[in-house]
Formats: sequence, structure tokens, C-alpha cells
Amino acid sequence: MFPIHDSHTTYRFPIFTIALIIVNVLVFFLELTTPETDAFIEDYALVPSKVDIENYFTWLPFLTSQFLHAGFLHIISNMWFLKIFGDNVEEKFGHFFFLFAYLFSGVVGGVLQYLFVPNSSIPMLGASGAVAGVLGAYLVYFPHHKIKTLVPLGFYWTTINVSAYFMLVYWFVTQLFSGIGSVTTAQMGGVAFWAHVGGFASGYIIAKIFQIFTSTKAEEGEIID
Repeated sequence: MFPIHDSHTTYRFPIFTIALIIVNVLVFFLELTTPETDAFIEDYALVPSKVDIENYFTWLPFLTSQFLHAGFLHIISNMWFLKIFGDNVEEKFGHFFFLFAYLFSGVVGGVLQYLFVPNSSIPMLGASGAVAGVLGAYLVYFPHHKIKTLVPLGFYWTTINVSAYFMLVYWFVTQLFSGIGSVTTAQMGGVAFWAHVGGFASGYIIAKIFQIFTSTKAEEGEIID
């Protein structure tokens, strides 16, 4: 299933959603044009074997790796999901908290994937964990929204409307089971399924906490913008 657009119109310009897409595209352009692409990736991607718990500087790739991508399909799919789901979540969270939740989910996803392959020398890169956090938050707030989705039907493709709940839970379950299935082969590289799982869970929990916090403030008579 591939989402085309959701049914909910936002009323605030998603400044950080757009800014994140632009930054990711610019960094990808740098990847493609730098004379030493491999060195660029080694410097900014997350290489688990290079992480030293006692050296804070080696933790930086948990953040910088979120802005690197392994190819056109990788960045296009990540940015497309961010475009579709990010504006709604940014409107609900507010601009700056959205940015925090996005980056934090990416870090949590990277940490979880790292825990499964701490000795790997294969670079980990991509915004998938951070974008998964956006999906987790979307599930909390908009489970009943309809998502126009492209699906295969035999040898043809068609579009149907599915609930966000069904799409996102299905996506999460597939990532979870794919992660379990990849445990024995994770050292060889491939898709960082645990980064997806960790990012999604992080975004979901952050949204739940934020939801409780804003509800409490509303009950106390405070205005939440």
C-alpha cells in the first residue's frame, strides 16, 4: 500500500515539515556531488562499531544520519510519507515541539537499531526512524482519517480509501515482524526495521503524553495554542 494523500485539511502552514524536506533534499544533493561520497557517509552516517559510549562526539551520528539517504527511492519514499502525515502532526503539536518529536524519534530509532548490531561496520542512514515517529503520532490523533491509497490488484493498480488506523497499524506490524525476522542477518545490512519500530513507538508515546498534558491543561482552564 502506498498513500497518496489524507482526508484532513490543515490550517497552519507546516513550516518545519517543509523545512525538513528541503534540508533532506539538500543534504542528499551534497551526497551525490561531493568528491568523496564514501568518506561523507562514513563521517555523518551511524556506524555502530564507531560508537563509544564514553565519547559524546561519537553520538552525533544518531542525529546526522537522519539526513542521509541511500538512493533516490529511499529519500523519495521518506519525504513523501513526511509530506502526507507531517503537516497534520505539526499542526497538532505546534512547530517547535513537532521538530523535537521528529528528531527525538529518529534518535530513538537509531539507538534501538544500534542495540541489535553494536559491532557492525555498515553505515546506517535515513530519515525512516524520524518519519516513523510522525506516523506513530498521527495514529494517536487521527486514527479515523481516510487515506487515499494506491494498492495492487492483480496485474493492475487501483486507489482505495482506508482508515489511517488500518494503514498505520498494518505498517507497524509488518516492520515489527520484519525486524524479528532480520535479527540473525542484521549484521549484513539491509533495511533498519528496528529503527522504524523504535521511531514509531517513540512518536506514539510522545503523542500520548502530549495528549494527556494538553487535556489536563484544558481542564484547568488554560488555553493551549
